[in-house]
Amino acid sequence: MLEELVQFDKDLFLFLNGLGTSTWDGFWMFITKTRNSAPLYLLLLYLTYKTFGWKKTGIILVAIALLITCTDQLSNFFKYGIGRLRPCYDQEVSETMRLVKSYCGGKFGYFSAHAANSFGPAAFFVILFRNSVRYIGIVLILWACLVAYSRIYIGVHYPLDVLTGACIGMLFGWLFAKLAIFAFQKLGK
Repeated sequence: MLEELVQFDKDLFLFLNGLGTSTWDGFWMFITKTRNSAPLYLLLLYLTYKTFGWKKTGIILVAIALLITCTDQLSNFFKYGIGRLRPCYDQEVSETMRLVKSYCGGKFGYFSAHAANSFGPAAFFVILFRNSVRYIGIVLILWACLVAYSRIYIGVHYPLDVLTGACIGMLFGWLFAKLAIFAFQKLGK
């Protein structure tokens, strides 16, 4: 069963990665670079301040920093603990895939920190803004999906790496949003 799942993951990766063309490579490289998310996160900082004020914004910044640290470090723990090769290091697929980046990255890829670190804040802010900022949830989830897919497109993660990262990111986003809300309640007393 596990072998069949891994083979399906490789086949799906080759299909999705093979859909790419040089016309779209620049777009997906732009999406995958973490620094290009900065305008979105600056907008979130502004919306956070306008919605919650300075004290709660401070709590949110600490929660987001802890969220990113947790998902990032957990990703590293899994990558080295499980030791699943990235597609670009896997000889079974590296000969037929498209590697869009000039380098492959670290040797292991399960699970995607980019996916976790995109879906984590997305889930966090969807929960916090659910009653106050219209449409931001759609924008955040769409951006997280684009970032996650970009990892497959450029050739550095299998779909299961991305899906696991997205699920872990959403779980931690939910957890840290609940902790921030709890801190808000304690602050109000």
